[in-house]
Amino acid sequence: MGAISFFRRRLFVVIGTHASLILLSTAKSFHCHFDSASKNAFVPCLTNIIRHDKTSSVTTLASSRHEDLYGAVHRKEHEMKNVNQQHSSISDPVRMAIGYSLEGESLPPLKLAKALRRVYDDPSNIANPNQKELTQEEEKRANKLLEYGMQDAVMRRGSFIVDIKRKSLSRPGETFARYDDAGMVAEAMVSLGADVVFVNVDYHSYGGDITELRSAVRAVKRVSKTAAVIMKDIVVDEIQLGLAKDAGADGVVLISSVLGPALTNFLDLATTIGLETIVECHTRNEVKAAIDALAQNIMVSNYDRIQQKYYSDQAYKLAGMFPGSGGPIICIAGGGIEDTDEMKRLLAVGYDGVVIGKAVMGSARAPEFIKAVKDRTLLPAEFSQWGLENVEFDVDGNLMPGPKKNIPSPDDEDVFL
Repeated sequence: MGAISFFRRRLFVVIGTHASLILLSTAKSFHCHFDSASKNAFVPCLTNIIRHDKTSSVTTLASSRHEDLYGAVHRKEHEMKNVNQQHSSISDPVRMAIGYSLEGESLPPLKLAKALRRVYDDPSNIANPNQKELTQEEEKRANKLLEYGMQDAVMRRGSFIVDIKRKSLSRPGETFARYDDAGMVAEAMVSLGADVVFVNVDYHSYGGDITELRSAVRAVKRVSKTAAVIMKDIVVDEIQLGLAKDAGADGVVLISSVLGPALTNFLDLATTIGLETIVECHTRNEVKAAIDALAQNIMVSNYDRIQQKYYSDQAYKLAGMFPGSGGPIICIAGGGIEDTDEMKRLLAVGYDGVVIGKAVMGSARAPEFIKAVKDRTLLPAEFSQWGLENVEFDVDGNLMPGPKKNIPSPDDEDVFL
């Protein structure tokens, strides 16, 4: 499979409601973005400054001095040539990891999917090995929901995913945190309640390496039997799936804008070797392509890797593309989420989980973010369009009283003033 050759000269990206084709030059000094206010206009983007456009909720983070996606892909392709040479023997553990197909009982459990759906925290979930028998009243209610075709329309539990990294390709020049080993960070986050941890293994862009992935796998297993460890890398070669499998990771992140039409092949290989995947998408067409490729776990990112911009409402706008509660696709959101209100807003519109990186890395706010997800339940995704985004429920499904941000409540101290 190897190199993703279409990145070398040009990249076609389908965007917009009319599926317009835009030819993007690989020259670093020129990038274009489709302006939705004018269907026939293209707005040039500045690539040598950092700015925030409040009117369009777009943050541009680019610099000619730092590596962009094109440069990262080329560098990764070169690195993987060397890695393939190092693991060329047919008896090499990494090569063997992608050389055997797993079937039947040999397939590992869907640890990632169960962690994202938090099935172990739901005693009534049939996927929970410790499932409790329903009471007569609960069984009667379940039969009633089944009769009306709403058996999956039950209260949801959101998952919290930590993106462990020292720096990021999306924020050149910034260092979020300084730590000796990602394993220690992963162990601490899972101990606080995180359901899934992403461990970045690209040193140049994110400051991590494959040894930290191994360390994180060992550390997380010490404190949790249910939390999943995911390798996050700029995946361009199938040997990287072997590295993840050999390190003991439960899954990998595949970037749709990097793999393009090769995404299906990588998904097939990962499934064959017993490795779960999360497909990172940004545009509507990337989400559609991931769904068509039968991706089980899809992450909608607010960050456009090609344009090197943040669109703060992108995940919110694409929430309606996924099936309702309990559907076959698990959808999560991430990319530049800075506060708990934004996080809860995304969960309320139907996402199964949220990915938080910079906001909790090297910050004392990690417990605050985790508690905001774990200490509440969510309405079924089918109710996401009913204007109930600001209504919050505790773990037992009871309405949570108390003041909320810019939302009046009967329990507010000044309610009668």
